[in-house]
Amino acid sequence: MTKKCALYARVSTPDQHVETQLYDLRLFAQQRGYEVVCEYTDIGISGTKARRPGLDAMMKDARKRKFSVVAVAAFDRMARSTRHFLQVMDELSDLGIEFISRRENIDTTGAMGRLFVTIIGCIAELEADLIKERIKAGMRRRKLEGFKLGRQPLDIDHAALVRDRLAGMSLTQCATKYSVSRASVVRFVREHQKQFAGVEFQPDTNPVGVECLA
Repeated sequence: MTKKCALYARVSTPDQHVETQLYDLRLFAQQRGYEVVCEYTDIGISGTKARRPGLDAMMKDARKRKFSVVAVAAFDRMARSTRHFLQVMDELSDLGIEFISRRENIDTTGAMGRLFVTIIGCIAELEADLIKERIKAGMRRRKLEGFKLGRQPLDIDHAALVRDRLAGMSLTQCATKYSVSRASVVRFVREHQKQFAGVEFQPDTNPVGVECLA
């Protein structure tokens, strides 16, 4: 009897492509002879968050026994917290649903698979913690060395930019002239207007405080 399979994919940022994971998972399921009945995705959501729309929907359908296998591209797509990861594994196990990670080539159908899931989950969490600590250490070092942290202010003549924009220069032309984004132009003009609220401009001005970027 063909097993019904659910695919779960997650990317941390909106500019990443979840379809890359799904393509590989579909091919993997085909090679295993599984019937893919559901696909769940979370886009732009960190694996540290236990509550995710795609994952929540998958677990809800799992409780309804809509599938008997769950396949993911890698362990860290499911969760970066070992505690949360094992909670999901425990529930899937209680429901009689197999869990398969394509990258690690491990499933939970046997005791050894369960052991590897626990070990690799701990390693993934440790790796994430080490990365965070290295970033914090780097920031502390740069601060001690006198470097400013965060985004540096744009080195442009704000007053000239605002004058050009209010004099009638288009949003795109203004952004090109000063080598900034259209959103930055709007932001600078808004800041100027807030700073000088109540000051009357010349009749030929062209306020853009509510202009759409589209």
